[in-house]
Amino acid sequence: MADIPRAAEPFGRVLTAMVTPFTASGALDVDGAGQLAAHLVDHGNDGIVVNGTTGESPTTSDVEKDRLLRAVVEAVGDRAHVVAGVGTNDTHHTVELAQQAEKAGAGGLLVVTPYYNRPPQTGLLTHFGTVADSTDLPVMLYDIPARTGTAIETDTLVRLADHDRIVAVKDAKGDLDASAWVMHRSDLAYYSGDDKVTLPLLSVGAVGVVGVPTHLFGEQTHEMVDAYLSGDVARALELHRSLLPAFTGFFRTQGVIMTKAALRLAGLPGGGVRSPLVEATEAEVNQLRADLAAAGLLL
Repeated sequence: MADIPRAAEPFGRVLTAMVTPFTASGALDVDGAGQLAAHLVDHGNDGIVVNGTTGESPTTSDVEKDRLLRAVVEAVGDRAHVVAGVGTNDTHHTVELAQQAEKAGAGGLLVVTPYYNRPPQTGLLTHFGTVADSTDLPVMLYDIPARTGTAIETDTLVRLADHDRIVAVKDAKGDLDASAWVMHRSDLAYYSGDDKVTLPLLSVGAVGVVGVPTHLFGEQTHEMVDAYLSGDVARALELHRSLLPAFTGFFRTQGVIMTKAALRLAGLPGGGVRSPLVEATEAEVNQLRADLAAAGLLL
């Protein structure tokens, strides 16, 4: 396979959007967070995203976010990139969280498109630029219009790429054509934000994935990405197909719910979910176990 032009890999190739472990009483499980982070790094992950949506960031306080981030940084040290989710729909609050994350030792920031208030593209330019200006950390934009109600348009992304610290995109837009154009017109590093389309995104220039099934399938995912980027497309496709049941299983219902159920099956820290999320039913857990077995993981 001819060498495909692609951006550098500022955060490695495979990161996990880590859940936030809670105790039986619903409090933050700091020790569990450190254990889970270390497990992820030991099993194929180059980096960890803390305090993202999968980390139930809408229901954790700023103090809890700080404690969680510090625990993960302490647990993995310099063995992995630790990226802090700091995005909100309030620019001032996002800046506060970004500066808090920098002080806590984060190696990068994940900044989601402001949600619910649906700013125009000029507002997105101002928002992301202001956040990027507020620290010395590299920024990964998170483009997920299904959750936020607003897509970051191609021209906006290309303009944002001119900022020295805006270096990457977590892409969950579901528009391969638009993503391909941004990669063609900029040097932004693209990470799939939807595990099942990681391989297609790699084919148009992406560098990796910020995953969720990677909680348990980090090594297989890394092998898939490595295989494709080294030119072994057949092996990458084989691995992609072997992971399809896991991609399905983790998202049959809400992703955080199923991920924490999977971690319980695997005997890893995670605990329960916070309201308004609810625990997986017995039937959902049984189906999840079957999905994981179909992907080669017997629990």
